[in-house]
Amino acid sequence: MAETATLPSIAEHGASRLPSVELDSYNIELKDDEGFIGDRASKGAFRDIIENWRKAMRKAGEDPFGEEPSEDISKKTLDTLLTKGDPEAAGILQGAIEEFSQELALVIRRYLKTKGWKDTERIVVGGGFRASRVGELVIGRTSVILKADKVDIELVPVRNNPDEAGLIGAAHLAPKWMFKAHDAILAVDIGGTNIRAGVVQLNLKKAADLSKAGVWKFELWRHGDEKKVDREGAVKKLTGMLEGLIDKAKKDGLMLAPFIGIGCPGIITKDGAIDRGAQNLPGNWESSKFHLPGAIHKAIPKIGDDETAIVMHNDAVVQGLSEAPFMKDVERWGVLTIGTGLGNARFTNRKDE
Repeated sequence: MAETATLPSIAEHGASRLPSVELDSYNIELKDDEGFIGDRASKGAFRDIIENWRKAMRKAGEDPFGEEPSEDISKKTLDTLLTKGDPEAAGILQGAIEEFSQELALVIRRYLKTKGWKDTERIVVGGGFRASRVGELVIGRTSVILKADKVDIELVPVRNNPDEAGLIGAAHLAPKWMFKAHDAILAVDIGGTNIRAGVVQLNLKKAADLSKAGVWKFELWRHGDEKKVDREGAVKKLTGMLEGLIDKAKKDGLMLAPFIGIGCPGIITKDGAIDRGAQNLPGNWESSKFHLPGAIHKAIPKIGDDETAIVMHNDAVVQGLSEAPFMKDVERWGVLTIGTGLGNARFTNRKDE
């Protein structure tokens, strides 16, 4: 990984000490007899529950969902079914929400028993699953289940759209001096089915704590829909998205900081390699010969007149960081992102902030 040697170092990749918080734990992989605990509360697990209910209905006569496979039913369709659809289809969906909420509550209880999650006061729930009425109902129902069991925890949905939260959080990876005299940064959110690249406006004059930061523009590539895509093709596509955003920002007179913040699945090492947990990405991203920050720096060595600095961290950590300005009323808080897998991170607010 010789290409890492020339990269400017403004902050450590995968760091536990971040500008506004200490990262106590992330990407924990708890197991029981059935496998990884987190797999019980993923997007796929919810679809499996719907499918099990549908199988029972088929045996009894007719499936109210028709022929469409459970994994292909859109979030919008599921949301509509709850209010306007076939009553039996809505009944299946309500049953699935209840069953999934029980599983999520179980997972949260297990996390809270670990050293890294001890004394957590609030959990923010994000990920693609949250961006639907069904996801919001799961959060609400899980919260009720935990409160009924006298588990002292507050469960809230991530306040920004999850598509944008994973980009906004990237602004919390770098020290604030990086942003002086700049309007915005480039951010990347890599997921199991999608890759997003965006321009995050910092709005520091409105709020120095980044609470007014927002996404100016972003591009989305659904790599999960592509039949043939490899790692090199994915990196090329990503760098092309970033170059396009740099051009758009320049045309609009937006001053980009020479910084790219990246959220990526898995355990991120100090030098920016991916130790494990990137199995859902196209190709082998865990190879010792692959270094994403280095590959992006090679393609985009400068932003404006300055050398590009890149910091990468776990995607759930980055999405959680988007909530940091709004968590000052608690000391210890966490994030769960329900998507292809269940991302997790736990933070303690820094005393000196």
